[in-house]
Amino acid sequence: MLTIDSIRHSVREHSPKQYEARKTTRQAAVSVLLRKEDDHTEALFILRAQKEGDPWSGHMAFPGGHLEDNDESLRHAAERETLEEIGIDLTQVSNYIGPLDAVQANPRGRHLDLIVTPFVYELTQPSLNFALNYEVADVLWGSLNNMHAGDSHTMGEFHVAGDVVSYPGYQVGDEVVWGLTYRMVDLFFAVLDPAWVER
Repeated sequence: MLTIDSIRHSVREHSPKQYEARKTTRQAAVSVLLRKEDDHTEALFILRAQKEGDPWSGHMAFPGGHLEDNDESLRHAAERETLEEIGIDLTQVSNYIGPLDAVQANPRGRHLDLIVTPFVYELTQPSLNFALNYEVADVLWGSLNNMHAGDSHTMGEFHVAGDVVSYPGYQVGDEVVWGLTYRMVDLFFAVLDPAWVER
């Protein structure tokens, strides 16, 4: 079972993969906020608002965004963006666990020089009061245990670059985590479970 304690140990023992950032590379960071709910460990996801021109419009994602000039670090960018997007100050409501492997973003139909780094946190208070900005349509919690076991694994149809395509994903409420965030979840499982094989 994926417990907060086992996750904390695995992440802190892991040496995360990094990619070299060139002058043209944009960097981004996301927060993976965890909580214990009954016998499950859940992760917080956002449903991005519909926005024309956004390659991740309407997608499920972890809160986060691009590294800005005034950010002290990628971790600071993840915390700043989480506060801006959903009104949650991670420095006040969570304990920092550590970074995961960086991911090179490559949305279908777009050529982006973008590297995204996830940072893991554990919630330290029983409830949160969200304040969603214009970029976020909803906040949902998804069971990592169900995802890891394959209970919530699914195939979804998505509109990408004018086509309808099928991709694997994880069902969270009425939404499906797929694409870049799906890859992040699977890389997370590879850190937590030495026997993990991507589906």
